[in-house]
Amino acid sequence: MSKLHLVFGGRVSDPRTLDFADPASCEVVGIFADYASAEKAWRAAAQRTVDDAEMKFVVVHLHRLLEPNLVPPAG
Repeated sequence: MSKLHLVFGGRVSDPRTLDFADPASCEVVGIFADYASAEKAWRAAAQRTVDDAEMKFVVVHLHRLLEPNLVPPAG
């Protein structure tokens, strides 16, 4: 299975959290086949909004959500 990564972001109610103020208005940057591509897209999106503390972009490891049994246990 590919190690898919989702990059998205939007306005958060508190910059210290991932509580998106309006999830319906989140911007989906894209889905990427590897972390390096996702990180590059995340950096570009975050740089565009660097002066707005209430905008946050994140990388989500979709492969971990799709196949949770493949994630090694913590510890």
